[in-house]
Amino acid sequence: MSQRLTDDEKMTLKTGAFGAVLMVSNADPGVLALFRESFAASGAMAGASGVVKEALTSGPLPKLPRDSALEVESVVLPALRRGIEILTEKVPQDVPVYRAVVLAAADRTARAHDGISPAEAEVIERIRGVLGADATDR
Repeated sequence: MSQRLTDDEKMTLKTGAFGAVLMVSNADPGVLALFRESFAASGAMAGASGVVKEALTSGPLPKLPRDSALEVESVVLPALRRGIEILTEKVPQDVPVYRAVVLAAADRTARAHDGISPAEAEVIERIRGVLGADATDR
């Protein structure tokens, strides 16, 4: 039986997902690229379903730090980790959905501008590690 997520829990999922996109974006910055990347990522978010879709597409956007990549990472990686914990506890069947959406958004973001750079690939690997997504999820 699945339980409803609180607004705080939804924000945690959203912070992790949108933050992952920002992390990839920051790995290889470009002002024009940012628009294409966020647009590409929104397509992946729209592909979500169930509780994950509800969490990512409703309510306010997360307030993410903009000062440094390190600061973004210090907020985003714990949010991703906590997001997986929340889903595991409340709606375990949606854990793979969240993993897939976050990784697809990160991947689309990286590909939106001249393919995936080594810096972007490294960030995606860190995100994948936190999500507990192993090679079989690719």
